[in-house]
Amino acid sequence: MSGVLEGFTVIFIVIALGYVLARRGVLGPHGQFVLSRLVFYVATPALLFVTLATSDLAVILSPILVVAGVTALVVGTIYFVIAKVVLKRAVPEATVGGLASSYVNAANLGIPIAVFVLGDANFVAPLLLFQIMVYSPLALTILDLSTMGKKASIRNIVVTPFKNPIVLAGAAGLLLSIFGIELPEALMQPFDLVGGAAVPGALLAFGLSLHGTRVLQKGTSPRRDVVIASSLKMVLQPALGFGMAVAMGLEGHELFAITVISALPTAQNVFVFANRYNRGVVLARDTAFVTTLISIPVIALVTAFLA
Repeated sequence: MSGVLEGFTVIFIVIALGYVLARRGVLGPHGQFVLSRLVFYVATPALLFVTLATSDLAVILSPILVVAGVTALVVGTIYFVIAKVVLKRAVPEATVGGLASSYVNAANLGIPIAVFVLGDANFVAPLLLFQIMVYSPLALTILDLSTMGKKASIRNIVVTPFKNPIVLAGAAGLLLSIFGIELPEALMQPFDLVGGAAVPGALLAFGLSLHGTRVLQKGTSPRRDVVIASSLKMVLQPALGFGMAVAMGLEGHELFAITVISALPTAQNVFVFANRYNRGVVLARDTAFVTTLISIPVIALVTAFLA
């Protein structure tokens, strides 16, 4: 339980710092916009490149990869269908909501939780691989095609992902890992240095966005969308993760780890993505905030029963 609290304490302190910076106007009126784009175009690609280039594929290709992939796609698709059919949302908003309901905070919160609660950071590596190489490219391609007026031709569907810096960096890092290529330290250190700004940058941008507005504010926040996304993220996804793990015959610490990982809140990356395309920004922000608060008792409950 102390590990859970320690991980969340770190997150909340950095978010609070972002809020204070916005309140005092340190970064100016466009601070959130500039910082979000810096994280999206520079820091996150560098972090993903280093993470995958130095990963052990034998550790990544585990049952957690299967569970993480299936649960995220199922939950995200359920939200997308609800948003389109019931809530009548446009494709970009439905896509952002789908991410908010299923894209796990694997880096910002997953790594400290894996270390302090699960005892091994490698438990989140398969999740990172899936989100970097499958989920992000799929969602960002949909956002690109639906917000930039591009026709959904076969050529655009194939080419669009490779114009995205996050996808390109992830693919490059994965190729280095597959072929066992180690770049000289002098070349890797700049990526490592810049990538170190991704996690705090995303959290600071999130904190900046909280200034001047209230979470779930009537008339501003799409409350129904946030409630649905948060419920799917914090109830359905952990339940699916637990059920799949049991069905696959997993037990003990591995079952515990998969369930905890499935119960992680919405990643701040979703807010960064929404900010980049200027669609569903409030939905992403409010869902990330709500699920982060709810995930504390949820993970504590999972720990009490399965640890």
